[in-house]
Formats: sequence, structure tokens, C-alpha cells
Amino acid sequence: MEVILLERIAKLGQMGETVKVRDGFARNYLLPQGKALRANAANKARFEAERATLEARNLERKSEAQKVADALSGKSFIVVRSAGETGQLYGSVAARDVAEILASEGFNVSRNQVELNQPIKSIGLHQVTLHLHAEVELSIELNVARSAEEAERQAKGESLTSADAIYGVDEDALRPEDFFNPEAEFEGEQE
Repeated sequence: MEVILLERIAKLGQMGETVKVRDGFARNYLLPQGKALRANAANKARFEAERATLEARNLERKSEAQKVADALSGKSFIVVRSAGETGQLYGSVAARDVAEILASEGFNVSRNQVELNQPIKSIGLHQVTLHLHAEVELSIELNVARSAEEAERQAKGESLTSADAIYGVDEDALRPEDFFNPEAEFEGEQE
């Protein structure tokens, strides 16, 4: 199906271009979202008549997205989650969670604007890309840790995936005597 794009769409085309897309993509996404019109003579005339207002609206959206991007650039957000000793999370941090974290900080970002190919499943510092507008993209840092104290230590560059980092114990220096006293008497029942 051929459609006329009403806004710039990544990997597809610029505003005003007539592009050929699959029927399902057009019917299920582009047309209902108001991102495109079917390419016919009536719609081409309609687009040309509305071109100035569409470009003005696009410029306004871009400027709003750029303001949010300027406020977000260089920021790091702390995400506290439960994790095992190896740093593996007991859950995950998905795009929805990132959007909620940004909303709690006062930034209006939808989960569709968060680009996570896979959910985050380990503690550490993770870069997340946000697509605020077709022409505005930025990267933020998520500091996923077990607690706020660990997040501060991670931000300084410390790795928290070993027992030494977590508990302050050198696991190679531990001996069996550190765990039990071989000379202690058994306090169980005597027969």
C-alpha cells in the first residue's frame, strides 16, 4: 500500500514522501495513529493544503522534545532492585519501569519512547536510549543496584558482583575455621 507520510518516521521517510509499506503496517499503525494518509489524488491535495500546519506542528513537537532532551542530558537515575550475589536481578527493568522512573522525576516520557532491545537483568550502569521525537534522540544512564549505598559505590566505578565487594570479605582468604570451631562440644541430645 502506498501512503503519504504526515511526519518523519525513522527508517521509512520524511514528511510528505509517498512510500510503499506493507498493508498491515499501514492499517494497524500508520493510519490509526495519524502518521500517514493513503496515497490517492484527494489525500495528496489535502496534504498540500495542510502542509504548513503539519510542518508547524512538527516543529513545535520537536522543540518540546528538545527541551526535555536538554533537561535529561547527562542525567543518571538510580533504580533499586533485589538481586542475588552474582548481580543477577530477581526481576528485570523494562521500558515501562524506565518510563515510570522518569515520570517520578517529573519527565513526561512514554514507554514507547524508551528503546530497550532486552530488559535489564543485572546490576550495574546501563545506557538507555530515548527517542523523544523522530529527530531528537538521547541516552541516559540507569544505575541499577540493590540499595542507594551500592548505587553510590557503583557510580564511583566499583564492581559489586563479588562477595568481597558486597560484604567486604575476601572470599579467597576464608578457611573452614572461620565458619566453625572444630573443638567446640556438640550441644545436641546425648544418648
